[in-house]
Amino acid sequence: MTKKLRISVYLFILFITNLQAQIAKNSALFLELKKQDSLFFERGFNNCDIAYLEKTMDENLKFYHDNGGFQDKKLFIERTKQNICGNPNQKPIRKVIESSLEVFPLYDNGELYGAIQTGEHQFYIREKNKKDVLGGQAKFTSVWTKKDGNWMMSDVLSYDHGSPGQSELTDNLQQLMKENNIPTLGLGIIEDGKLKEIKVYGTLDGKITAPYNSLFNVASLTKPVTAMTVLRLVSLGKLNLDEPLYKYFTDPDIAKDPRHKKLTARMILSHQTGFPNWRWQKADKKLSFDFDPGTKYQYSGEGYEYLRKAVEKKFNKSLEVLTEEMIFKPLKMTDTGYIWNEKKQAGRIVIGYDRDGKPYDTVKNISANAADDLTTSVEDFSQFLVSVMNNDLLSKTVFEEMKTKQLMTKENKYFGLGFEIYYLGNNRIALSHGGSDTGVNTIFIILPETKQGLVIFTNVDDGYKIYEPIINHYLGDLGKKIVAIETK
Repeated sequence: MTKKLRISVYLFILFITNLQAQIAKNSALFLELKKQDSLFFERGFNNCDIAYLEKTMDENLKFYHDNGGFQDKKLFIERTKQNICGNPNQKPIRKVIESSLEVFPLYDNGELYGAIQTGEHQFYIREKNKKDVLGGQAKFTSVWTKKDGNWMMSDVLSYDHGSPGQSELTDNLQQLMKENNIPTLGLGIIEDGKLKEIKVYGTLDGKITAPYNSLFNVASLTKPVTAMTVLRLVSLGKLNLDEPLYKYFTDPDIAKDPRHKKLTARMILSHQTGFPNWRWQKADKKLSFDFDPGTKYQYSGEGYEYLRKAVEKKFNKSLEVLTEEMIFKPLKMTDTGYIWNEKKQAGRIVIGYDRDGKPYDTVKNISANAADDLTTSVEDFSQFLVSVMNNDLLSKTVFEEMKTKQLMTKENKYFGLGFEIYYLGNNRIALSHGGSDTGVNTIFIILPETKQGLVIFTNVDDGYKIYEPIINHYLGDLGKKIVAIETK
């Protein structure tokens, strides 16, 4: 019996006997197929990446549509180009109803070679400068097979098409956003040390629906990126964590204070400089020490900017160039940068809002700020965290230093080098960092032992209100422990 025939028989049994053999929704296979569905439709179908569609579909694709008839791969691509992507000003968009997803594995002599994925999806019409309008709903069944280690879509059934009536997307996240007045939400879900899913909800500016590759200002999530640039230089033997920085740079405001000679990269990355968060918050607007460096904790953006200037002087390169070499280029983070690029970013940037719904002006930095205002996408930043979790960038020694508590900030919470560290018991830790600015609330959490991670981007002053339910949902008991430490 050929695999194609086995698939047909399996589909027949599935529909006739209504088998209850779907796998758990937190299993690796379910999450992998959920990711494949998301990328196929969000990237390929919704954003018309035809090249991605072509490489993800089997050459012998069979597509069955109850209204549109049978299509092979060639016809499917032609109709997608003509009917889906032909008019960019009025384009069909597909969204899955996540709660409906089910996955049924396919085995051959005990070896997994494919899976059947079923669910329901809804279709919208996206018009320029307008919100998406719900237009229809249907059921689908997709057969995915593995070829050379890659998942390929080989058979698709799309059926039971009809009007959605008064229904809306049955997604708890959208309901959570509505209840908490969150205009836009970006999520990256990491499982098994890999980015499994990207979710972006809401609009860019209150009118245009935000695409999956929307760009967010992530506020202080900038700091871990800067920290990894510095730590990579340390790993390469080009910088010492404990060497005095005055050899390369001294701020004129503190040049006469001998304490400036104590400053090191380690102190700055763990917020032990003695600096305020920002000098402009002081009455005289000048940089000064609030306490001796290395004696206690005080969060400071000024510290990161001090480190930037020292590193730039030492290497005679801007932070943007150094990070491009150390982080962005190796990880292919093409949508991330410290400096505003009007041509590249203007059409994809998410606008920030205050609690009353009033928009803020977009920050457009003309030079890098080591501590703030990085612009990135959910995908880019999540892939960055995957590389951190899997230690793709640092030496083993420096990686362990990064995860080592430098000083306590509250019970069971510490600062390491560039990352906050939660101690969760049983030798398990979480690495995290938050960002908060006008119109920005962002956070990430990665769990090195379980290889899980979560990225949350919001674009409103009080976006933090939805952190807890999202963390609890995606990170389970470990997430609840993090929330308990934060709220204690």
